[in-house]
Amino acid sequence: MSLRYKALSVHLLTASGAVFAMLAMLAAVDGEWSLMFLWLVVAFAVDGIDGPLARRYDVKTHASEFDGALLDLIIDYLTYVFIPAFALFKSGLMDGWTGWFAIIIITFASAMYFADIRMKTKDNSFSGFPGCWNMLVLVIFALEPNFWVSLALVSTLAIAMFLPLRFIHPVRTERWRRVSLPMALAWTFFAGWAAWVDFHPESWAHWGLVVTSIYLLLIGIVQQILPDRTTELDTL
Repeated sequence: MSLRYKALSVHLLTASGAVFAMLAMLAAVDGEWSLMFLWLVVAFAVDGIDGPLARRYDVKTHASEFDGALLDLIIDYLTYVFIPAFALFKSGLMDGWTGWFAIIIITFASAMYFADIRMKTKDNSFSGFPGCWNMLVLVIFALEPNFWVSLALVSTLAIAMFLPLRFIHPVRTERWRRVSLPMALAWTFFAGWAAWVDFHPESWAHWGLVVTSIYLLLIGIVQQILPDRTTELDTL
């Protein structure tokens, strides 16, 4: 297979995320939350694979008629933001005015963030919380915290989208990637497991979700605080 067809295949793989988003949305409309999250986990896995493949086959050169970055952003907004916000609202986990507040702040803040050309840092991390609401909402479904806790989490992360805080990309951020990438894979596994058992409260998947989520949420900020010794040595 020529490089052009391989590059086009990567675009097709990325576009398949739109299909998984539609399947997730149909499940959400029917209130089948576990099935919805299973489709979102599949979309999450595709999103993790297509980026490295796009760079490997240089889609900007060999399939330049399609904008892979734009295609990825469109699908990410559906699977990371729009559908999870809908699920949080319709599930009743954030009831009354808190549900309205959550869907408005999540969708509005994320639209602004996704259009911000400053979202990426020099080390391929994200500047500000990168709108991974699918991850937060899945954890809320699994743990079912008090709605005030959920409201505090949503509000804090929405504000964090526009603060100079660093959040890693587990594939592209090179620093500590040997730990971060397995953590992201583990999160995907635990998320699928939790959804598969219909968020059973006694499932060990919940503990795995908590541990991996805390790591992925905070490790970028830890990297900001701790100096990169490798970079310092390179500049000597």
